[in-house]
Amino acid sequence: MASQSRRAFDNSAEDVKRLLEIHSDLGGDATGRRHRLEVLNKSAIVLITALWEAYCEDLASEALEHLVSRVAEASTLPRELKKRIAREVKAETSDLAMWDLADSGWKAKTRARLATLTEERNRRLNTPKTANIDQLFADAIGLTLVSDRWHWPNMTVDTARKKLDAFVSLRGAIAHRGKDSTTCKKVQVEDYFDHVRRLVAKTGGGVNTFVRGVTGVGLW
Repeated sequence: MASQSRRAFDNSAEDVKRLLEIHSDLGGDATGRRHRLEVLNKSAIVLITALWEAYCEDLASEALEHLVSRVAEASTLPRELKKRIAREVKAETSDLAMWDLADSGWKAKTRARLATLTEERNRRLNTPKTANIDQLFADAIGLTLVSDRWHWPNMTVDTARKKLDAFVSLRGAIAHRGKDSTTCKKVQVEDYFDHVRRLVAKTGGGVNTFVRGVTGVGLW
């Protein structure tokens, strides 16, 4: 079993595999640069980053809906999430804003937050680097430092964070400078793809454990 977010990621990831297959079909698997195929590598880097960002946003939304649907009272929500909602309500200019949380109003208020947070993040042109992913899950469901889960044999949390950020920066260089950006090799695509798939698994596992602790029921 897997979360809806994970299934969507796995389905979309088939496009990355196809780009790698096309690269092999046209250029073979022997070592050496193939300049005319570099566009496939750059396309894959951009796509992997987009899939990673979409997965995290989908997972945050899925986890939030899971919390709201299975928590009977607002008092049961994660402490960090309640603190963030409280700060947002205090910041509103309307004297009646607090009443939006009355009865079951807190459910609609909590759900609506994620769309607002996503819009704000998009306006700031944030990228799916570590700090922004940590911020996303902290804001959405009250899970702080989800990136603390990013470790496995021969990979420390610090290295996993830096590696993600370096690849996302490469995506930025490709997106903004195109042909004039840093060269991109197939081995980098394969390394990035493997790294993101591991991050997806670790992030999903961390979020699943978190929501199960709050509601008694996991995402899968």
